[in-house]
Amino acid sequence: MKTIKNPPIKEWTSICKRATFDQGNLEKKVITILEDVKQNKNEALIRYTELFDRVELSSVEVTNEEIALAKTLVSEELQEAIQLAKSNIGMFHASQKEQETKVETTRGITCWRKSVAIDKVGLYIPGGTAPLFSTILMLGIPAKIAGCKEIVLCTPPNVKGEIDPAILYTASLVGVTKIFKVGGAQAIAAMAYGTETVPKVYKILGPGNQYVTKAKELVQQDGVAIDMPAGPSEVLVIADETSNPGFIAADLLSQAEHGEDSQVVLVGTDESVIEQVNNELKLQLNLLDRKEIAEKALGNSFSVVLNSKEQCIEFSNVYAPEHLIIASLEPFNYIEGITNAGSVFLGNYSCESAGDYASGTNHTLPTNGCAKNYSGVSLDSFVKKITFQEVTQQGILNIGNAIELMAEAEGLQAHKNAVTIRLKEINNV
Repeated sequence: MKTIKNPPIKEWTSICKRATFDQGNLEKKVITILEDVKQNKNEALIRYTELFDRVELSSVEVTNEEIALAKTLVSEELQEAIQLAKSNIGMFHASQKEQETKVETTRGITCWRKSVAIDKVGLYIPGGTAPLFSTILMLGIPAKIAGCKEIVLCTPPNVKGEIDPAILYTASLVGVTKIFKVGGAQAIAAMAYGTETVPKVYKILGPGNQYVTKAKELVQQDGVAIDMPAGPSEVLVIADETSNPGFIAADLLSQAEHGEDSQVVLVGTDESVIEQVNNELKLQLNLLDRKEIAEKALGNSFSVVLNSKEQCIEFSNVYAPEHLIIASLEPFNYIEGITNAGSVFLGNYSCESAGDYASGTNHTLPTNGCAKNYSGVSLDSFVKKITFQEVTQQGILNIGNAIELMAEAEGLQAHKNAVTIRLKEINNV
């Protein structure tokens, strides 16, 4: 990791820019896939699965027998770990339920808002180099708590045409209703437009590669909601003289091993701590099975030395990290100024892995600077808010004249008349 010492504030924005790639060619390829699946449905899914995943399937739907077999292949220890995580994630997301509050804005006028579950949601779970069954917990649990009636899951198969047993076990545990062996942009197309077997959903959630992300962006233009724009994983660590360099190196590597395009950033005021972290990185990197992936990610990453704690926070806000770790014995001294971050981890023992798996918070978070204007997945991601109002005779008498004046000023006579006709009827009684 390269180290940047005391960069001027005017250079921070350019330093924080993520790597970019050619979007034009990518978009053309994804549009072709979307249109193919829209027209040819299951036949296109099977064809793309053979092309991209190198396996020929007769059907893309996972059977009950496959799910039952998967449950026998997941160790009891892993099942217990998944159930512990499910309990914590469920508790945290259940706490996000809102109380329905009625407000009398004017005498005779009552307004309130109600959360209603999105009927059909689609979850995308990447396969690739790691079976992310933890993401099923993060998406399936709040979907179930919200009351979604249909929860569809798509994930790519391996070369044997199988889904990792842990994915099938977790999906069954959280109440996923249908599972399909489909990955990539074609999976997003299937859930967006529907096929002979894959139901059309109203919202698609979950991370993926650049093809999946571009497909989500494009189907959104066709009226299918998505959770958020998502790119490669990232973490920013703020360190001080009370940090543990070994812990920090482990946290940076835990994010770097996600993918070659991941990015990790270390920010601090003590240059000696940064040097110690770099030494630890070299030692710990050699112990990783995914060493080559993490090593390439570190090549995209950097450290920054700044003059003060306040500058560290300011720099972090410009970067707007997916994950922010305050590696300090006194982390609460830092949090006052935090405005842009997906999820924040406080103190030397709050490793980012805790949030990835079992602490209870959601790990589906905005990346690529989108933490400036997006939240991570929560219970709210699976509901829509409907407002209600009741206007009584007394209420329309109280605000009717104001409505008439405003409607007339905007030149909307019918709007005005909708009030006037009611006021006349009341006054004639």
